[in-house]
Amino acid sequence: MLYQLYEAQRSLMEPFSDFAQAASKLYGHGAVWGNLPMAQRMAAGYELLYRLGKDYEKPEFNIKSVKVDGDDVVIQEAIALDKPFCELRRFKRFTDDPDTLKVLKSQPVVLIVAPLSGHYATLLRDTVRTMLQGHKVYITDWKNARLVPLSEGEFHLDDYIHYVQDFIQLLQAEYGNCHVMSVCQPTVPVLAAVALMASKGETLPLTMTMMGGPIDARKSPTAVNNLATTKGFDWFENNVIYPVPHGFPGEGRRVYPGFLQHTGFVAMNPDRHATSHYDYFKDLMKGDDASAEAHRKFYDEYNAVLDMDADYYLDTIKTVFQEFSLVHGTWDVKNAEGQLERVRPQDIRTTALLTVEGELDDISGSGQTQAAHDLCTGIAANRREHYEVKGAGHYGIFSGRRWRDMVYPKVQKFIAAHDEAQHRAVAKPSVDAEDAVKPLRAVAKPTSAAEAVVKPTTKTATSKPVVKAAARSAAPARQPKAMAAELPKRKARSSTRAR
Repeated sequence: MLYQLYEAQRSLMEPFSDFAQAASKLYGHGAVWGNLPMAQRMAAGYELLYRLGKDYEKPEFNIKSVKVDGDDVVIQEAIALDKPFCELRRFKRFTDDPDTLKVLKSQPVVLIVAPLSGHYATLLRDTVRTMLQGHKVYITDWKNARLVPLSEGEFHLDDYIHYVQDFIQLLQAEYGNCHVMSVCQPTVPVLAAVALMASKGETLPLTMTMMGGPIDARKSPTAVNNLATTKGFDWFENNVIYPVPHGFPGEGRRVYPGFLQHTGFVAMNPDRHATSHYDYFKDLMKGDDASAEAHRKFYDEYNAVLDMDADYYLDTIKTVFQEFSLVHGTWDVKNAEGQLERVRPQDIRTTALLTVEGELDDISGSGQTQAAHDLCTGIAANRREHYEVKGAGHYGIFSGRRWRDMVYPKVQKFIAAHDEAQHRAVAKPSVDAEDAVKPLRAVAKPTSAAEAVVKPTTKTATSKPVVKAAARSAAPARQPKAMAAELPKRKARSSTRAR
């Protein structure tokens, strides 16, 4: 019922929000009523009211170009793999300079595993933009659970792990090797995914970079950790889980709604947010457009939240924050055949490990991420590093000045030190991109065809089902041959597997 009430309230507020937006423009500088007394104050007030009441949709990455060795390189987003609960998004780089192209093709391949913890993957926009300067970048773009039909099946923490394994193996089939970077929440399932692959003797990523994650949530507990330990499992199931209401593709799916998560985010620092909004009002009155735009950009991202599937969320609460199954060595993950496999980080031997923590992190406390070194005893000491970022909070280790000036150089150096030459099963023609792209609508295979068909990103709600259907119909052609037989089996983990 709470979800339905929220949607009713949002629908009721929408016309008032639209009115406030229109009124702010009428009172704006140079507008119809812009010269009236108090016009600037009225415009600022209405603008603030509009932003407090508006509905925030999923942002775009909007990365059009980056600098590589001083040259501008064009970026094209594409969907490398579309799964029911996640899109593997690639940022392909293009240049017509032969020397730059040679550099692009030789750079390491990095899979960035974004958190599925309330915000969209675009929260890592700065991470992606910076990494593109020296790497081929893929990122997990998790879907809003309320947009996933019930027919797609359940999604548990085990399925998250299998998704990560699928993505790693897809890149290995494409390039021969890859590196994995996980930020915050996914550090735990990524470590589990690689550990399970190691136990089965499969090829592992060259490196794991883990940033600000709750590997051992018992250390330096934060407000997030305390909530999970002071409330029982039943409390979370009874108080934060609701079915998706009518009108959404995922109608009936049990989720942890995004609006409840956003309320929790704000409740952690209410004074800071109140001050920020008041400062925004004053910036509008002063005509400080730069500061006002910075506020908009931050809250456009911060206020855009997604629903999480209830099974996945509750599994995470129980496994990571209450039973501490990873550090106790008691975590069993169900494989595609329904058999339980024990997560054994000590089996990892060939993957180098870098952990990064923020000195002032108030979400993943000091020592929580570094605990990965105590678990990965099979990795030689000279292949393991830890880096604490002085003066950085949680977001500072993957976004902003400290990320760009302090963390990224460390990450880049670590990946380069453990990188290996890439190789493909079939040689490809030389083109003006990292590797060639074949458009989704192509009828005949061009001479510079890509190793995989990619789907151009589409943002309009009306065309999304068409694009998704087309992408699914092209899926067998899209996958490397080595993955063609394996991926259909793995899809069953999230669609037909009995729990």
